[in-house]
Parts: sequence; structure tokens; C-alpha cells
Amino acid sequence: MTNKQNLKSKTTSDESSKVSQLQQFVTDNAEKALTTNQGLKINDNQNSLKSSDRGATLLEDFILREKITHFDHERIPERIVHARGSGAHGYFQLYESLGKYTKAKFLTNTNVKTPVFVRFSTVAGGAGSTDLARDVRGFAVKFYTEEGNYDLVGNNIPVFFIQDAMKFPDLVHSVKPEPDNAIPQAASAHDTFWDFISLMPEAMHMIMWAMSDRAIPRSLRMMEGFGVHTFKFINEEGKCHFVKFHWKPLLGVHAVAWDEATIISGKDPDFHRRDLWDAIESGNFPEWELGVQIIPEEDEFKFEFDLLDPTKLVPEELVPVKIVGKMTLNKNPDNFFAETEQVAFHPGHLVPGIDFTNDPLLQGRLFSYTDTQLSRLGTPNFHELPINRPVVGIHNNQRDGITRHGISKGKVSYEPNTLGGGCPFQAMMKDGGFTSHNERVDGRKIRNRSSSFLDHFSQAKLFFDSQSKPEQQHIIDAISFELAKVQTVSIRERVVGLLTYINNDLANKVGENLGITPQKPTGQLNMSYPADANPSDYESKIMQMSLKKADSLSMSKTVKDNIKTRQIAFIIANGVDAKATKILKNSLEKEGAVVHFIAPTLAAVNSDDKTTFTPNHTLKSTSSVCFDAVYLGGGKDSSAILAKCPEAIQFINQAYKHCKTIGFGADTEAVFDKTNVKNTKDKDPAVIIGGSDDFVKKFIESVANHRVWELEDQRNNPS
Repeated sequence: MTNKQNLKSKTTSDESSKVSQLQQFVTDNAEKALTTNQGLKINDNQNSLKSSDRGATLLEDFILREKITHFDHERIPERIVHARGSGAHGYFQLYESLGKYTKAKFLTNTNVKTPVFVRFSTVAGGAGSTDLARDVRGFAVKFYTEEGNYDLVGNNIPVFFIQDAMKFPDLVHSVKPEPDNAIPQAASAHDTFWDFISLMPEAMHMIMWAMSDRAIPRSLRMMEGFGVHTFKFINEEGKCHFVKFHWKPLLGVHAVAWDEATIISGKDPDFHRRDLWDAIESGNFPEWELGVQIIPEEDEFKFEFDLLDPTKLVPEELVPVKIVGKMTLNKNPDNFFAETEQVAFHPGHLVPGIDFTNDPLLQGRLFSYTDTQLSRLGTPNFHELPINRPVVGIHNNQRDGITRHGISKGKVSYEPNTLGGGCPFQAMMKDGGFTSHNERVDGRKIRNRSSSFLDHFSQAKLFFDSQSKPEQQHIIDAISFELAKVQTVSIRERVVGLLTYINNDLANKVGENLGITPQKPTGQLNMSYPADANPSDYESKIMQMSLKKADSLSMSKTVKDNIKTRQIAFIIANGVDAKATKILKNSLEKEGAVVHFIAPTLAAVNSDDKTTFTPNHTLKSTSSVCFDAVYLGGGKDSSAILAKCPEAIQFINQAYKHCKTIGFGADTEAVFDKTNVKNTKDKDPAVIIGGSDDFVKKFIESVANHRVWELEDQRNNPS
């Protein structure tokens, strides 16, 4: 059977399946008449009740009022932060038991598949903002365990901007659109954000991450997740270990270029949401491995930083990440609102064997999340919504409240009682009820910050120094771009001054881009420092760092051994070399990549052997930024057509600018000579020329590298 026949057969099969599903749906619902929300059958859903054909609508039309009222209230208040989200269902399964460290059953039984729902999100923008904003990404996982729901509410960056929840409203107010004109949306490149940051040096570590490529991921499936805070594991004997949580994507950690992100935001603002949905629908289920860094309680103070400080991470070079299980997302939501929008996460949703630490940011979140759900979902009964309901039963004496779903029977709504037989009973210790870690607590009430929290630059320096040269340049470019949008000169000067504590080259290059000579701040940097603090103390802490570089912090060290789910653009026109096109397409798809045909129009493309290819896109309806690599189909006739098409030349030039792999089929000189690719003097490993026996092998190996960022400067500045 030919590829054409295979494609036709698959298309026919898919269409038959859809027709069958539709027929089954009609069969199941044929006897179900349209009703009101009270079950009353409706025989006219087209017209409101009026006083005459052209008369006024009557107030007594209760069917209209019910329908309109429900519509008016279909939107609930969006999340103040993390409003823009995408979600999916899946499961988590353990590789090996962690019973030595925790009594949490889902982390001790390797035979159990624990259902999960995951919501990914941006932080600053509203629900209608672009997926490709430079921003932190939320990475929240709800585990529906046999002991109740456990929520691991984290981000794709392992640290945060601030150390104490007291500052969270200030941080969010500063990054949100400025209140006088509501500009800009989903962007930190403005005065109020950088004014706040310039006065809060504790944020400088997070700023390095946020200005790096980590803040513009290629896909939600290709970013790490972190619990951010230090938590506790408690085992059956009551012994405590500190733990940091990590999610490691099996596809590796990859990003788009900032220039690409700005273009994608115009071409497809739903880029990440669409990518996640399409991957799951096509059976390319996203996967992450769960890793933990486990630290004995007695080692709490062995590090140069405080484990309770959320602006610090534990470098993997000091405490390796132990991979313990895998999460697979295999089902898209049936209804975005009911699931992705109404899901309610909370870091205080725990199971036995996991507990909090005294991290002051985490402690504030324990109050904030419940308060947020009450405001958004309008009821203390949000746990009864299907997406939030635990798989185990709910048994307590809580009653009533707005939108109560459960119907509680009997007259008893208190405990202890005899009228209800004493039910429900408190769980016995042997039955696995939750007990908090039995740690000693003493001291005096105080508003202060521990001196162990006052080193704000050493890990910021560690992060920057650990990046590859291209990654460092991207951070320099990002900070320069952001600060160039800041109108107040003194704010720019303060930020550049803070950069001198991180890396002089960083400070000098950003300063040069802004016309600022870097100068170290003098005196007290912000209110979190003691009034008599000496700036030289900050530098001495940096000099005392034992770890100078950490490979684990650089994306250049990520997984680069496969091309699974990579989107490859094939640019073709009439007369294209069919044999070479089929060979490369089949080879790429065998490795798990997805091929898209792109042509001047959506008309079928006739190849040199009369095989036809059906375009997925036109050159005017898409852009290279939506793909991971480009192949220009071979053939003189095809090349002659495309050489006269400005969009084809732009497509290749844009991919070339962004350091993507570009393959040129045989006899494509007419196009090649019109592109910027010809400007490369030295051999370019990301430009693969057809005709050689190992063309396919070289193309696949290059795509697996994601980009060739090392050539960025050479390409953008050809001599």
C-alpha cells in the first residue's frame, strides 16, 4: 500500500470513527428533551415570551431569565495570579518505595497508579494573555491518593522573588499592569516592577532565572517543575528528613528565543495550550520523572544557605536528585471551565508523611490559598466540585454553605455525639491519620528576618556563572530589553548597581546597552538588611562560596538524544522531489517527530513522480517560529517556484536567525542563494545540504540538539 493510500485509509478510518461516535452520542441522547435547570421540558428555545409578535418581552418569562442569569454568571473571578492556565489528567507511579523516609502511601507502594490533575500557568498575565510571555510558569499537581488529596503547588523555577509572604501582595502589585493606565499586560518590562526589584535585592537570584530562557519554554512538556519550598518527610517511626521536590521532563528542558516568543504571541497566543492538547490527543503523552533531594534533619545547618529560604536552592552537585517515579499525562479535560478553571490547589492539602517547614513564604501561602478559593469559587464547599473531590469519601460534620452538593442525612452535625452513634470517629493512629511533626517550638513573638536569610547574591552569581555563553548573552539581552522599557533613570541605575554583586561582565554589558556606568549601591540596600549592614559583607559571602559552578543549572546540559514530538516544517511546491521527501518524512516520523507540509497555497502539491502531497499550512498562514526545524524540499521545479515566493525566503531566514536546523534538498540552489544561509563562511552544523548518503542521519542528529546557540553571534553578525 502506498503512503497516499495509507494516508487516505487512516483519514477514512478517523472520519468513520468520528461518525460512529456522533451516532452513538445521538442514540444516547435522542430521548433526552431540552429542559430548564429544574428539569422542565422546553418546547421553544428560539424565542422569548413577548406581549405580541413585535411587543415587549415579558418579565414573567422565567425560562429566559434562568438562561440569561446563568449566562451572566458563567465567569467566576479569575485568579489574581496564575490566571492563564492549561490542564490535563494523568497518573503517577512510583519506581521504588520511599518508606525509609515517609509514610505517605502513594510514595511507598510501587504497584499503585495515583490519579493526578496538573495545571500549568503563567503568573502575571490575565486569562486572555499570551502563552509566550516572559514569566514564571506554575506547575501544580493534585494527587488523588487513597489517603486524601495531596497538592504539590510549584513552579518551573526552583526559587522565588521574595522570602516572606508579607511581601507577596507588593510583588504582585508591582508586576501587574500599572494601576493608572492598566499597561502593560503580562509583562514585567515596566517601571513599577523594576522599582520594586531594585529595592529588594533578595529577588536577584530569581531575576537571573526569570531573565533566562527558562522563562520562555518551548513547550509545557519541556520544562522542569519544582516544589520551590523545603518540605518534610516523616516516616512511620516519626523521624524527619527535609525534602525538595523536582519534576524532570523526559523530553529535556528546552526554550524558544525571545524574538520567537514575541512573534508566536501574534501568530498563536495559545501556542503552549495547543501543544499540550495536541500531544495528548495524538498519544504522545507528556512525561516527567519525580525527583527528590533528601536531607537528614540533623544536617539542616550544614549548608552555606538556609534551607528555609525560598530564594535559595540546594544545588544538585551538593545533594543529588534521587529519581523515584514517573508522571504521565494521558487525558485532556472534558470541560475547560469545570476542570482547569475550577480546580482548587492548596499547599496545605497534605497526606500523612509530608509536612511543612517554617519557610515564611510557605507559611503565608497556607492562609492565602484557602482565602483565594473562597473568593473565586464563592463557597467553602469548593472541595465538592468533581475536579476537587478526593477519591476517598468525605466524612465530617461540616454542613450547609453556598452550593452545597452533598446531602447530609441525620440530625447530628457535631462531635462528640451519641445520637449519631459517635460517628464519624476520629482516626486511630494505627489507621494512618495525619499527625504533625513533633518538633520543639519556643521563642518570642518578633517581626524580624533571620541573619541566615541575608545573603542575596551568592546563588544569583552561581546561576549566572553556570550558564553557557549563549545563555549568559540571553540574560544580558533580556535585562537590557526590560530596563530599556523603564522610564525612570534612577531605577535602571539601581538595578545595574545590584548586578555588580553578581557578575561584573553582566553589569558592564547591561550598563553599556543602557548608557549607564555601573556603581555599587552604598549603605543599607533594603529594609530586610540590618541598618548597620556593610555592603562589603555581601561580597565576602560571595567570595566564601564553596561551589563556583553547577552544570545542573544550565539548559545546555539537558536531554538531547531524541526528536520525539518535534514539529518539522517541509516547504514544498509543485515538482518537489517525492522520493527524498518521503524518505525524510518516514525517517522523522519513525523517530517520533511530526511533519507539516507548507506550500504557497493549500492546493495539492504535485511532485516529480506525480505523487501528491496535501499541505497543512500555507506560507502566509504560519511561520518558522511555530516549528523546531525546516526542510526545503528538493527539485529544480519546486525550487524555482519557491525562489519567487518572498514568504519562503523569509521562513528560512527566520529559522536561520533562530539557530534552527535547516535541511536543503538537492537542486535547491535557486532558493539557497537568496537566503541568509549563504552568509555563513565556516561550516554550519545546523545547515544540512542534501545529496549525501548520511543526510537523513545528520538532519535528525541536528534536530535532537534543539538549537545551535553557539552560532548565534556569528549568524547575527556575519563579517
